[in-house]
Amino acid sequence: MKNMRLALVTHTILLAVVAILLTACASVPYDYPRSTTTYVPGSDATVLGTAGERWKATHGDKGGFVGMASGVDALGARLRLFELAEETVDAQYFILKKDRAGVLFVNELLLAADRGVRVRLLVDDIFSPGVDHAFSVIAAHPNVEVRLFNPLPRQTFKYLGYLTQFERANRRMHNKSFTVDGAFSIVGGRNIGEEYFEIDQDTRFDDYEVLMIGDIVEQVQQGFDVFWNSELAVPIEAFGIDVSQNELDEWRSGALREVHEEAKALYEGALDSRLLQRLNSGELNPVVAEAALYTDTPDKLLTKVGDRDQAVLALELGRRFREASDELFIVTPYYIPQDYGMKLVEDLLARGVTVKLVTNSLASTNHVPVHGAYKYYRRKLLEMGVEIYEIKVDAVDGPNEWGYQPGKLTLHSKATAIDRDSIFIGSLNFDPRSILINTEMGIFIESSEAGSGFTLQLEDELSRISWRVELDDDDKLRWTYDHEGVQEVVYKEPQAGWWRRFQAGFYGLLPIEDQL
Repeated sequence: MKNMRLALVTHTILLAVVAILLTACASVPYDYPRSTTTYVPGSDATVLGTAGERWKATHGDKGGFVGMASGVDALGARLRLFELAEETVDAQYFILKKDRAGVLFVNELLLAADRGVRVRLLVDDIFSPGVDHAFSVIAAHPNVEVRLFNPLPRQTFKYLGYLTQFERANRRMHNKSFTVDGAFSIVGGRNIGEEYFEIDQDTRFDDYEVLMIGDIVEQVQQGFDVFWNSELAVPIEAFGIDVSQNELDEWRSGALREVHEEAKALYEGALDSRLLQRLNSGELNPVVAEAALYTDTPDKLLTKVGDRDQAVLALELGRRFREASDELFIVTPYYIPQDYGMKLVEDLLARGVTVKLVTNSLASTNHVPVHGAYKYYRRKLLEMGVEIYEIKVDAVDGPNEWGYQPGKLTLHSKATAIDRDSIFIGSLNFDPRSILINTEMGIFIESSEAGSGFTLQLEDELSRISWRVELDDDDKLRWTYDHEGVQEVVYKEPQAGWWRRFQAGFYGLLPIEDQL
């Protein structure tokens, strides 16, 4: 009898598991009706558009670029653009979180929509948990459309779909762009979340973006439209979450207002950022330069992993790297070059090109498995002659502009200077996931002012923020820190505990490199 009951329980559990898995395999409503919409070019019908037209009249097809390393500046620029928006806002992000940064962003989005601004919000559907209802409420506004890119099925626990439909679900849209009135865009590495704007009080994410004006903005808009009108971009309404205009009103007067009041000081601080002050006073002028935007297309996610013809941005990066004649300065949080990357670096070094790499240390990285793969190449890179610098996790230089004193520093910037004559800024990490699996975007700015300025500023900071990784006379890995009289030399992954070192070693043994 006991065995019969055990068999019955086991059978019931198996049926439940099968039912869950079958439900998770349910299809995504890609055929849900949607309209094709396109960008609205900037014009003198708006304040921002007028600024854009004046820029073009003065500088022709050259763009204007302002780098944004500060999280306060980056958030302030977005909030100010939201305030000035009169016609359109197009926002494309990998992550949009339900934290204070996300609430500020959404609140300004809705206020713009209230003024009659058409808002299109496109978010990848993997790392923005618990947003379905909030997105549905936002989309109840008649001037707001929200689409999820490459979504998972919702009939049961969302992330079961990631396991049961791994081949498709593993392919993500990693692009990040923000454009207002066809006149100003922001492109770079930041998602919408507290850590990306340095609001997180524990960890400082070192990130970089560029605010731009000119013809380059239209290229960003064209790239956005390709993704917005893709079959993989599914309207949030397709998932049948029943909301109404009344619920939007209640949500805005209740939960949204409450959180916005909590974030009021952040809002005021962002709008009083030093960057905006310097731009308003005329103390800071944009870099004037030719530029080009390159973006992968959604087709990359519909082809077999490894189809390099679809890696539009990576192919352009490779082409430009091969044309380097003097120096390549790579800044990336994750670096897994694989065989083709190693061969490229080897060829550059053979021609006398200096190659410098700034990336995360094991202590500073937020993705230990990636470091486990990277360290396999590290010794080989050093033997070839690459200069390697790894971020010192405690190199936080006092309180940030919010007044917070985070304890950890993590590199999240994705930028490369080529011969100090041009600079790449975008969403792409130097790893197989960015190059072969996800879609990415970025711009190339042809400017010695931008390239040299970025490089010189980084070189001034390197001794403070990083360990120099080398091989000593006995061919052992050595990490050296030497800044303002403080000298340290260690022979194991610095500032990383035994558990983190064990994890990195374990992940390095697993055949998962192509998925990182």
